[in-house]
Amino acid sequence: MKKKVLFVCLGNICRSPSAEAVFRGFVEAKGEGSDFIIDSCGTSGWHAGEPADGRMQQHAIKRNYKLTSISRPFDEASDFDNFDMVVAMDQSNLSALKAMARNEQDLSKLFLMTDFSTSFDYDHVPDPYYGGSKGFELVLDLLEDASEGLYKELQK
Repeated sequence: MKKKVLFVCLGNICRSPSAEAVFRGFVEAKGEGSDFIIDSCGTSGWHAGEPADGRMQQHAIKRNYKLTSISRPFDEASDFDNFDMVVAMDQSNLSALKAMARNEQDLSKLFLMTDFSTSFDYDHVPDPYYGGSKGFELVLDLLEDASEGLYKELQK
């Protein structure tokens, strides 16, 4: 049975599409890409229909990640049913997801990406939108680190 993971940030143009690409790259490198369904979305619909932020794409390409997702808002009517794990990039988005949860089962699927960090001590993946290149690189560093921990969690 495929493992289904949904990554969530605010606008779905920087952090969550990057998490989707980084985690996909991680499982594909292990030869397990076909064992997963990986997607991303935002708690807002501000950028619905748009590709990932161009700056984020440029930084991701340098690490051989291609951000192919198109922004969409979280669908509370189906996303909780369609995914095993819903992984938020920060506390604000986690709180928004908790408010959309319909029951305890939905709540049990919610996690913070940094819950899976192995080397970094951050409590969230910071939004790089208003920052410079260091912010985009930090996002990728954090996501690469947490992808390993997330993968290990899914193997349990």
